[in-house]
Amino acid sequence: MKRTDAKKALAGKTPAELQTELEALLKEQFGLRMQVATQQITNTAKLKDVRRGIARVRTLQAQASAEKAPAAKGKQGARA
Repeated sequence: MKRTDAKKALAGKTPAELQTELEALLKEQFGLRMQVATQQITNTAKLKDVRRGIARVRTLQAQASAEKAPAAKGKQGARA
């Protein structure tokens, strides 16, 4: 899958789905780190891909929370 396809697939997910995806990627990363430690890993590039996938998901989560934050600040400023 191309990177742009991965970005589009992640962008269409809900926050709960993104959290599930993140948990799956973190488990996969742990398994790959164990393979590295025991010298059983065959595809070392997979570790890099998983790390970048984690970063993509966390970026989307941060963007979603940043979109909600200005709306909350605007409401608080109106009260004061």
